[in-house]
Amino acid sequence: MYYIGVDVGSVSTDIVMLNENMEVIDSLYLRTKGRPISAIKEGFKFLSTKYTDDEILGVGTTGSGREIASYVLGADAVKNEITAHAVAALNINKNVKTIIEIGGQDSKIIILKDGIVTDFAMNTVCAAGTGSFLDRQAERLDIPIEDFGKYALKATCSVRIAGRCAVFAESDMIHKQQLGYREEDIIKGLCDALVRNYLSNVGKGKEILPEIFFQGGVASNIGMKTSFEHYLGLKITIPPHHKVMGAIGAALIAKETLLKQKKHTNFNGFSLSNTDFNSQSFECKGCSNRCEIVQIKNNNSIIGAFGDRCGKWSKSNAV
Repeated sequence: MYYIGVDVGSVSTDIVMLNENMEVIDSLYLRTKGRPISAIKEGFKFLSTKYTDDEILGVGTTGSGREIASYVLGADAVKNEITAHAVAALNINKNVKTIIEIGGQDSKIIILKDGIVTDFAMNTVCAAGTGSFLDRQAERLDIPIEDFGKYALKATCSVRIAGRCAVFAESDMIHKQQLGYREEDIIKGLCDALVRNYLSNVGKGKEILPEIFFQGGVASNIGMKTSFEHYLGLKITIPPHHKVMGAIGAALIAKETLLKQKKHTNFNGFSLSNTDFNSQSFECKGCSNRCEIVQIKNNNSIIGAFGDRCGKWSKSNAV
C-alpha cells in the first residue's frame, strides 16, 4: 500500500511512491516543459504498469502547479513548497533548523524552530544560482552537469566571478576563459559566486543555524555544497532523495490529512493517464480584482478552477 507525492514545478515534475513506513519505493523525475498535465499523465502512465488503484492510500500535491495537479489526480492534500520541504526534512531529522533549497528556476531558504517554520524567503526573479543557469554553463563548457561540481573540487584557486546576475556571470566566465584561467578554477569561482549571491539575497537577514539541509536538484553539485560550508563555516547535510523532497513532503502531508479526517483517498486512478484533460483561462469581471481564472476540464466537463481571490469559481467547482 502506497502514498503518492507529486511536485509540479516550472522545470521538473517529481513523483514519489512511499510505502506505509514512509520509505521511498519509487521516484520519477520528468521535465515539465510548460505542459504540467502532460508531464503528470506521462508519469502515471509509467506507474500504471507497476501499481494498481487499490494499492494507493493517498495523494498529495505541491509546487507551482499543485492546483492543476490536484484536480487531475484527485489529490487528498494540496500544500505549498515551503511546507512540503519542511515536512520532508523534519521526517528525517527533527532537529533541522535551516533548509537551503535550490531548484531549476528558483531558490528558497526555510528557517525552523522546534519543528515549526518561523521564516522563509524565495528568489523567483533572477535565474542566477539556480539549476537552469548551472545547466547552461555546464553545456557551454561541454562538461556533463553530473561532473560539474567535481571540477570545482580540483581547483587550485577560486577565480572571482560576478554572480549577482546570470548574464554578467556568464560574461565574466567567458572573459576569464579568454584570460587563460583553468576550467576547474573558473567553476570553483562560479560556485563561490552563486553561494555569495544566495546568502546576500535569499539568506539576507536570516539566522542560519545547524542542522542545515541542502535540498533540490542543485544539491547534487558537490562544488555548491563545499562553497556553502566554506562561507557558512558549518556542516551541510544533503539528505537522501534530495531532488524529490518536495514530493516526499506532499505524500507525508496526504497521509497525515487522511488520518486526521478518517477518510479514504480521492485518487482518480491510474486511468487518468488516458483521460483528455485540458485547461483554459478567462478574466472574471465580477469585481475590480479582475482575477485570471483557470478552469481544468475532463473532456468537456469542468472538474476544477483556481486563481480567484474570493472563491467564487474554485468553490463552485470543488470536487
